[in-house]
This record gives sequence, C-alpha cells and structure tokens, in this order.
Amino acid sequence: MILQVMSPRDAIRRLVEDLPEEDLPTALRVLEALRDTGDPVSRALLHAPLDDEPDDDDADGGLAEARADADAGRGIATPELRRLTTR
Repeated sequence: MILQVMSPRDAIRRLVEDLPEEDLPTALRVLEALRDTGDPVSRALLHAPLDDEPDDDDADGGLAEARADADAGRGIATPELRRLTTR
C-alpha cells in the first residue's frame, strides 16, 4: 500500500470542500486575514494609527495655498513646465 502525502494547499482545499456552507464566510475571513498579514507592508498598514491631524497651511506644506492658486488659474500648465525645465 502506498501512502500519498497531501500538500498543505491540497489539505486546505479538502478542508474547505468539507466545511458546511454556513461556515464558509468565517473561513474566508480567516484566510483573507492570513493572506493580508503575511506581507510586512500590509501588516504595518493594517496596524498603523489613523491620521487624524487637521490639514492646514502650517501642516500641509502649502498644499491648501497651491490648490487655491490652481483654482484661481494661477500657475503653470504641465506642458509649459516641461518646456521650461527640459532645455
């Protein structure tokens, strides 16, 4: 008699096939969590604190002023900027 050893992936597939239908949403959440936390960058993003600081001129490096200038039509269009900077 020859015993075949299943790969972990095949064993997981078999377990999923054997699960009752009502347990599939839970299994899906568990497997997605494992997938998402396996990558160090994804894990860091999942656990990073929310950025709840106010966005104002002092903190945004002039972003609000730049947006106001763009809304008022002050500024240089991208093609013009490229022409001026690629001589």
